[in-house]
Amino acid sequence: MSAPSDQVTAFSDVLVVELGERVGAGACGSLLAQLGANVVFVEPSEVVPQLKWINRGVMSAGKRSVVITNNDKEFLRQMLECADVVLLSSDVTCIPKWQRSDTQIVCDLTAVGNTGPLRGQPFSDALVQALSGVSDTTGHPEGPPAFVGLPILEFSAGVYAAAAVVAALRVCRQRGCGQDIDIALFDCAISALATFLPFPISGKSVSRSGNKHSLASPWNAYCAADGWVLICTATDEQWARLCKSIGQTQLIHEDGYSTNPQRVTNTKKVDAVVENWTKSRNVAECIECLSAIGIACGPILTVPQLQTHENLIHREMIVRLRNEENGIDQWLPGSPLRASKTPGRSPTRIPARDSGRAELEALLGSWVKRQGKKMASDWRAAGAFADLRVVEIGQYTTAPLVSRQFAALGAEVIKLEPPGGEGSRHWPPHQGGQGYFFTFSNSDKRSITLDLRNKNDKLLFRSLLKSTDVLVENLKPGSLEKLGFNEAELQRINPRLVYCAISGFGLKSIYPGRPAFDTVVQAMCGFMDLTRVGGMPMKSGISAADIMGGEIALLAIMAAIFYRDSSNQGQSIDISMQDAGVWATQLEWQPSNDLLCTVIRECKDGYAALNGDTKTLRQFLIEQGLDENNSRASGLTREELVKRAGHSRLIGAPVNNVCEILTHQQVMDRQLILYKESPDELRWPLLNSPLRLSLTPPSVLRPIGRLGEANEDILFPHL
Repeated sequence: MSAPSDQVTAFSDVLVVELGERVGAGACGSLLAQLGANVVFVEPSEVVPQLKWINRGVMSAGKRSVVITNNDKEFLRQMLECADVVLLSSDVTCIPKWQRSDTQIVCDLTAVGNTGPLRGQPFSDALVQALSGVSDTTGHPEGPPAFVGLPILEFSAGVYAAAAVVAALRVCRQRGCGQDIDIALFDCAISALATFLPFPISGKSVSRSGNKHSLASPWNAYCAADGWVLICTATDEQWARLCKSIGQTQLIHEDGYSTNPQRVTNTKKVDAVVENWTKSRNVAECIECLSAIGIACGPILTVPQLQTHENLIHREMIVRLRNEENGIDQWLPGSPLRASKTPGRSPTRIPARDSGRAELEALLGSWVKRQGKKMASDWRAAGAFADLRVVEIGQYTTAPLVSRQFAALGAEVIKLEPPGGEGSRHWPPHQGGQGYFFTFSNSDKRSITLDLRNKNDKLLFRSLLKSTDVLVENLKPGSLEKLGFNEAELQRINPRLVYCAISGFGLKSIYPGRPAFDTVVQAMCGFMDLTRVGGMPMKSGISAADIMGGEIALLAIMAAIFYRDSSNQGQSIDISMQDAGVWATQLEWQPSNDLLCTVIRECKDGYAALNGDTKTLRQFLIEQGLDENNSRASGLTREELVKRAGHSRLIGAPVNNVCEILTHQQVMDRQLILYKESPDELRWPLLNSPLRLSLTPPSVLRPIGRLGEANEDILFPHL
């Protein structure tokens, strides 16, 4: 079967049957289609506007549609038996029976996974946000928890599922065996709490911070004359520049304002000073002024504004297609997978229902199934990427996330740090001088130190690159090029090298060198517009833009390695966090008539979330005296309110706080937080990988060691 376009890709001979009705299953299928796989979009005879069907056009784009009726059981069985990959969501979708081949990969994407006390529960994205503690991190500190305003966990799980499928396809190609994949929204949510879990683990409290930063000020969303503008400062030097620009030079050295700790303590007054300035200007004027002095800032874009945003147009992230089902033109995001040789293919059509049947019927009859073989016992122990060496020049979240997942899947990962160490290495809270967040982000890596401004260290780096398979970095765009290592030079040093740069707006951007924190990108990709509390745009507590950018980079690198396995060619990858975030807003680009909604209500022991069809939920809330004018379930515990909701055919869940997550039974049964000892006998918590492959499972074994621990072994092996 050929790919939908003339371009032949590394995945052109891969047949994917997408049965799962979760948004995450649809997102996974979309990414695999962008990589060149043949994805069959299986549709029911009657569609209810729930799950991925709330925006059928986006979810089907780039795929082949086949409608299955009661008379099509044999046709469906034939498709499933021919498929290389089957995508399921067994908690919400009925699974037909078929005879699996030894090489087949079956990926089941569910709310909470196939093990643990909650297994099989068909929780929505919002309810998983509640259960996992994600909702507890979003909203104002003095207000209730809030939901991230898009199904962020579905899209996170969808990207991880696509990465797991590519890893399994590589194993199948090399070793001739298929396997099962278990991807859970809940696991992805726990993995996203890396910035919050260090506090309860070290005995400290943690709370929501609204749009503020707990460790920096000014850092907030400020009201301008015609909208909102996000402004982020991280140092005293940036504060001084800001004060000069807004005509408040006297505050540079004034007590209560002169140092960052003072400003954090005095943040209300600091914010008042800044907002007094922003209110007198429009958003564009604020950004022009602040960008000129190197202050991280950005507009809070609405979803409709994304379609005309200059950088997204420059990066070809905006696509307009005719929906063949209804004849209406539809806007949707392009592919965030940007690579020099295997770029993601933006969809070129939105298929009419059942339009792929005739072609599939003709081709399935001649489809040759792959022949499997029994996997040797030593293959089971080897991870999917055990033959790779990955070098990371990373900080904070994005690049460290990528290499941490590669390490869990068997790769040798070398973390290159400057002489003083990565910026977050000593972030509090910590033990033994090393931060918990840093340790979460860098498990199973080995640290080396190099100063790439030093001539001798550059030579050592050059030598290291010759034996490296993957180089991933999230430095300020252009930093490596200034040091003499542009894309062309990296390929000259090692033609097989896969080089991935992750940045806020992309290497090829209209914002060259523009600083971009997670919060700024959340503002400029639609996340904050969709997450509103009391009408105010709100960032998600978790670093959603960072995480989505890292996950997309992980998938892009895996696909490039899959291509290199057959071509022996490396390439360069340019991942924009803004692209990745915009891609995750795709369901919100068209109005929908989703029949379900979710609310949060306060109980005497915390908060509970309730989910159901709008009419039933509204009636239940009225009966319980919990309408919009009274959001507190007086006298009821979370468990009692959830139980009452169940009697009314609603689904509910407690809004767990981050502290409760540490001892949550689902977390413990799925071993989502592991405890391992370092060589100096300190006991560290580590995050398990959400990539669950049955035959080549990830393995998180040890915390990263001291700064430069591997210098002698890796840089000076013969000394």
